[in-house]
Amino acid sequence: MEKLYPLRFVPVYKDYIWGGSRIPQIFHRNMPAGTYAESWEISTHPDGATKIANGPLAGKTLTDLLPAQKNELLGTNVKSDDFPLLIKLIDARENLSVQVHPNDATAAAVNGQAKSEMWYFLGDAEPAYIYCGLKSGIGKTEFMRALENKTFADILQKIPVKQGGAVYVPGGRVHAIGEGCLILEIQQNSNTTYRVYDWDRVDAAGKSRELHINQALQVIDWEHNGNPVCTPDGTTVCASPYFRLAQFKLNEQTAFPVTGATFHALFIAAGGGKICWNTAAGRVSEELLPGQSWLIPAVPGEYSIAPETEIMVLQVTVP
Repeated sequence: MEKLYPLRFVPVYKDYIWGGSRIPQIFHRNMPAGTYAESWEISTHPDGATKIANGPLAGKTLTDLLPAQKNELLGTNVKSDDFPLLIKLIDARENLSVQVHPNDATAAAVNGQAKSEMWYFLGDAEPAYIYCGLKSGIGKTEFMRALENKTFADILQKIPVKQGGAVYVPGGRVHAIGEGCLILEIQQNSNTTYRVYDWDRVDAAGKSRELHINQALQVIDWEHNGNPVCTPDGTTVCASPYFRLAQFKLNEQTAFPVTGATFHALFIAAGGGKICWNTAAGRVSEELLPGQSWLIPAVPGEYSIAPETEIMVLQVTVP
């Protein structure tokens, strides 16, 4: 059994109809021209499990490692046997569909997987916006009327967003990512989405995508449609029952302790440097570049980040 170490991943790309091409361009990934709507950065989901890119475990997935090393990889805070999150990049060239995901209470009734999520906005294109949550006073009657008349923009909260901002989208909240958004999404490990409106969009063959009205009506939370915008608290950008996102802007070498309670998932949003850790053979390091995603196993110890230029690190843990 290989000793664990900080793991870097090979993304899995999705070419959904609404996607753009900025992810390879902005993060200098050597990819052919095409549509890169999503880049699944760290995932054990069967729809796109990511492989390890560095070290002796290169070519394996987290799924391969979990049966024998679950606590060492994920930490004691994680009660399930699987990686609890799916971390991805999203590039919205067009509006995503108006959609909703189930939450923990409703997922079983629709044979789906619960999906609460948050979006951290990486792009600097303005104005950019999202639709998130129903406007005050909107209930099922008004929702069904909007469905019939295709007037969803009139019943959803339209929220401007900018680089460095974040929103939290619990399962059950109707939403749509707006065109121009470039997002780091942290979510429960789920690929369950129920589309209710797709802006009358058709594919190259003139076909519309499937809608899921019956399932959506079973999982919409009609009561909790408040302000989704996250208010940072110190380094914490967003704290939920499922994950915590922290942001660190570093100009000098900084050590991060690991206690055994949780893994640390890192996304390098900007800048560069090195990540350093101890091995039996001594201190080792690897290069950090913008757009990389890393998983620091929960094995107690510490790692440090040494900037070469100011570096922005987004760190995901589980409570």
